[in-house]
Amino acid sequence: QQDREVVTRIESVILGIVASLSEDEVPVLVLPNRSSWANVGFDSAIGLQMSSGHTVTTIRSDCPSSVTKFAQILKLLSVIYRLVQSNSYATKRDIYYNNTQLFGSQRTVDNLVDDLSCMLKVPRRSLHVLATSKGLISGDLCYMEEDGTRIDCRSSSAVSSFNNLEPTCSDIVSSAKFVMIVEKDATFQRLLDEDFCTKLSPCIIITGKGVPDVNSRLMVRKLWDSLHIPTFALVDADPHGIEIMCIYKYGSVAMSFEAHSLTVPSVMWLGLLPSDLQRLRVPSDALIPLSKRDENKLHSLLTRPYIADQPEWQKEMELMQQSKVKAEIQSLAAIGSDFLTAIYLPNKLRYGGWI
Repeated sequence: QQDREVVTRIESVILGIVASLSEDEVPVLVLPNRSSWANVGFDSAIGLQMSSGHTVTTIRSDCPSSVTKFAQILKLLSVIYRLVQSNSYATKRDIYYNNTQLFGSQRTVDNLVDDLSCMLKVPRRSLHVLATSKGLISGDLCYMEEDGTRIDCRSSSAVSSFNNLEPTCSDIVSSAKFVMIVEKDATFQRLLDEDFCTKLSPCIIITGKGVPDVNSRLMVRKLWDSLHIPTFALVDADPHGIEIMCIYKYGSVAMSFEAHSLTVPSVMWLGLLPSDLQRLRVPSDALIPLSKRDENKLHSLLTRPYIADQPEWQKEMELMQQSKVKAEIQSLAAIGSDFLTAIYLPNKLRYGGWI
């Protein structure tokens, strides 16, 4: 059904171009503008969502500055059309390496795939284009992949990365008490080494290794839909960490057209809180002064539509603004080498130290 829809929508784009040519008009393509905050509304139940009256970018075929993009979009539409028709799949890497001259960079392909998903108003996975995932997951979780492979995330060494066809996993089995999103791979590996997922209470930990890819966000959402257990975020006490947490919770401007399947508005900020730095007396040599860029990022975060919804988060960010310092999760090691896993996280989770 969805495949038929994609085929029909691509056909109508091509017919539009043919119609323009037959009437001696210049063919143009119209893309929703995915980088503007002006195009996005905020709904506390869904997160950031592209508004219906969004502004658009017009790609003209007769204009030197946009003719390449016009050609790239047509090429990509033809590739997707063939994939959907033949019910086969390709990765974004395949598409780039088959046409390096035309696309010029992998990033161009990545952006255009999202543009087309938005223009055709279909989820990216319906375009039959896959992305290899960089995310990792471990803990009390078993699930079935689309091809029937059973994935068990419980052995401490086997950390499944869901880099197949997006995580359209089913038959999720878990007795986890919570899910914890970990910003960085280094912290994630540390928690694995300490056997964190079984020591405290059964849980699931997941990392997108920094700014999360779509697959990591889909997986967090899938776990929320299936298990309805608390979802916590463990990020650095810096503007970048807060922004990453906001992407999981509220979504991003660039992907706001797919917010309903990517956001988990119930995500709670477990740490590292700016107030923790004072409360725990983290040694000053483990703290880092905010750069000008950090200050700008913090200011921009505080003006975003969703922060007014979170007075507690606002307070923490204002505290960071006043103290003019940030800290990485690793800074807790300055208090004690196993402070994070033996004291900080157990106390936070036991006594409700999240916001």
